[in-house]
Amino acid sequence: MKGLHLTADLYRCRCAAEWLTDATQLGEWCVEAVEAVGLQVVGRLFHAFPATERGPGGVTATVLLAESHVCLHTWPEERAVTCDVYVCNFSGDHSAKARGLMFALVNRFQPEWTEQRSLDRGEEA
Repeated sequence: MKGLHLTADLYRCRCAAEWLTDATQLGEWCVEAVEAVGLQVVGRLFHAFPATERGPGGVTATVLLAESHVCLHTWPEERAVTCDVYVCNFSGDHSAKARGLMFALVNRFQPEWTEQRSLDRGEEA
């Protein structure tokens, strides 16, 4: 189960507002970004939350991969996003693809600053 798990918390995103509120637009772009780095989509779920007194509802976008998953959650009232990219390296080392995907995700939202983490998962065989 050797793999790489990347996370990023994005703050004060300067992207257009619809990237934080439009589940269809964000989800379709996520699928394109996954395919662009050479990972394989096997499922997807994109959900928009209703607006509240604090502002427009956010989005959860999940793309299931043959290699594992990508998940995004947006908070439009805070202009914030969390990103989660996990790849298992069972059939080969997908670490570079995961890093390329995370780079694309961060660039999409244009945050003023990020907190990123990387976790090697599992043990060497």
